[in-house]
Amino acid sequence: MNNSAANTGRVLWAGLRALLVLTVITGVLYPLAVTGIAQLAFPGKANGSEIKSEGKAVGSELIGQTYNLPLKEGEETAAPDLKWFQPRPSNGLGSNSVNTQYSIILSGATNRSGDNEDLIQWVRDAKAAVVKDNSVSGYTVKPSDVPADAVTSSGSGLDPHISPEYAELQVHRVAERNHLTVAQVDRLVADHTDDRILGFIGEPRVNVLQLNIALKELTKG
Repeated sequence: MNNSAANTGRVLWAGLRALLVLTVITGVLYPLAVTGIAQLAFPGKANGSEIKSEGKAVGSELIGQTYNLPLKEGEETAAPDLKWFQPRPSNGLGSNSVNTQYSIILSGATNRSGDNEDLIQWVRDAKAAVVKDNSVSGYTVKPSDVPADAVTSSGSGLDPHISPEYAELQVHRVAERNHLTVAQVDRLVADHTDDRILGFIGEPRVNVLQLNIALKELTKG
């Protein structure tokens, strides 16, 4: 009995020592090492890929935002502030969609099939709104001009990018609302259009937050 108890005690003590050692290695030393390497090698990405304006963090390169007018009494969803470039819809436009405000608490698609009547109606309504909002004096948007990302959300519903085509479609409206020339706003879009990664991965894209920050700086000047 004494030998059995002693053996049990040694096994338990050995297990406890292993637990303590592994806890220190995997729970303390490894996270500290990874964090240190990340901060030295790529601090921007390690800290959330922050985008700053006037010295303050205003968002992340990885998470989209809305650019809306203040919500009025009785409204369920705020109207877009049309002086800014607008992002793609966040998981549909209906009141039953997953995430209408780019809330990072929620991420995911609507899970509605392509022949779902609600989804089809949302897309039709979104296309009509894009045509109406972006048609200004001397420039009329046709329904066939509206790219897919203007009326559909990404798989996550948090996409910070739009296609160059959608950005170009908004140029005349943004120029008119901010008392700028079309050429000035066109140049902004061109300067903030990122090409495919390594020339062949993904699609050309425009980060909406970075574009709107540049627009804000331009209107100040």
